Amino acid sequence: MRLRLKLFASLRERARFGELARDFPEGISVGEIWRELCAEFPSLQEAKNSVSCAVNYEYVDFAFKPRDGDEVAFIPPVSGGTEDVEVPWVGTVAIGPEPIEVGLLEREVSEPSAGAVVTFSGTTRNHNAGRRVLRLEYEAYLPMALREMRKIAAEAGHRFRITKIAIRHRIGMVEVGEVSVAIAVAAPHRAEAFGACRFAIDRIKELVPIWKKEYFEGGEVWIGCQTSHPPHIASEDCR
Repeated sequence: MRLRLKLFASLRERARFGELARDFPEGISVGEIWRELCAEFPSLQEAKNSVSCAVNYEYVDFAFKPRDGDEVAFIPPVSGGTEDVEVPWVGTVAIGPEPIEVGLLEREVSEPSAGAVVTFSGTTRNHNAGRRVLRLEYEAYLPMALREMRKIAAEAGHRFRITKIAIRHRIGMVEVGEVSVAIAVAAPHRAEAFGACRFAIDRIKELVPIWKKEYFEGGEVWIGCQTSHPPHIASEDCR
């Protein structure tokens, strides 16, 4: 069977390829595919226990067996044209290179039934880990990232009594002081708005396949988030 394989961010740079098509025997697992890649591209060995995997834009465990024609993506730890996607009853999500205007998001979610509007914006700071940061660059596995953000928006709506939520994330270069991610939540009461906003940013950092490269004085480095895997994927599965 023939599969499309994708690598992103630091994995892409280690292997020096981002996408290829390969033939594999029926019944091979994602974990076995990953081990074959690590054997073929030894530079991936260093990252072999810190990846997640997805098949057709959905997270799976390493025992999953893809079918002919599937797209298999290997995803390093996620970091912390634009496509708008409607989320039923709660708002929109979007990912793109355009600057984010937090005020526009706030106006998008505001409505007479909302007594509270809470916004969060994450910006590029000028220092990290004792070094001077020059800029950040964001990369996304766009179809899957949008799908995961839609799920997060919908889950926030189910968990909290909110009226609307809007999420934006930039890709490409983001200079110091510019906004890379923004969330706006409207709710009848402030506690629900605060709770949904914090829930959304925490889940974005944990699950959405977006990575950032930090450019600093003297070098550059890919930076992942606090969590190396989605919670339902154990690291030992890919060893």
